[in-house]
Amino acid sequence: AVRLSGGRSRCEGRVELEQGGVWGTVCDDGWDVTDGDVVCRQLRCGWAVRVLADAAFGRGTGPIVRNELGCEGHERHLGDCPAAPDHDCSHKEDAGVVCSEHQEWRLTGGVDGCAGRVEVFYHGTWSTVCDNTWYAVEADVLCHSLGCGLSLSRPSFAHTLPTRMLYQCGGHQPSLAHCYSIYNKSAPCYQSQAAGVICNGE
Repeated sequence: AVRLSGGRSRCEGRVELEQGGVWGTVCDDGWDVTDGDVVCRQLRCGWAVRVLADAAFGRGTGPIVRNELGCEGHERHLGDCPAAPDHDCSHKEDAGVVCSEHQEWRLTGGVDGCAGRVEVFYHGTWSTVCDNTWYAVEADVLCHSLGCGLSLSRPSFAHTLPTRMLYQCGGHQPSLAHCYSIYNKSAPCYQSQAAGVICNGE
């Protein structure tokens, strides 16, 4: 089994591998995008958009279970990749990865981090959100996930980023990542503006 810890979603974080019922970490010696791709695919998180070294997601605990990984890219599980039999690593060298299915959000141009234009990091780039289906339910989901309370209003802005995302939420999901989404297709976003929100928190 493999998991990602210390990140902002289940699709980014420090790589942890279970071995004999104990969770351990992976040393960043030789850690590269091919190794990260295997992890992301195993977790159904797409592909690796960034691999990180030097315990970028914090230092793990337990044994260091892999070093000098040599994945070729076709492996179904990280445990199938060849690795060095021993290591001289410490947890300050724990490997991390950001997968393409990781999403994070920010509000820009407002008075604080709880107001402004909605921008989402997805597939390794920042996008604006189309306002065609940006209703109170979607805005509330975002405000809540940012720790900003509930939405007060939903102003619209210009699209100035090269890519776009559209969300439709069926209820009060824990984050927009749990809602139906369409990434960078022009038809659903035709004649849209960029979604914004003013939340009632600070």
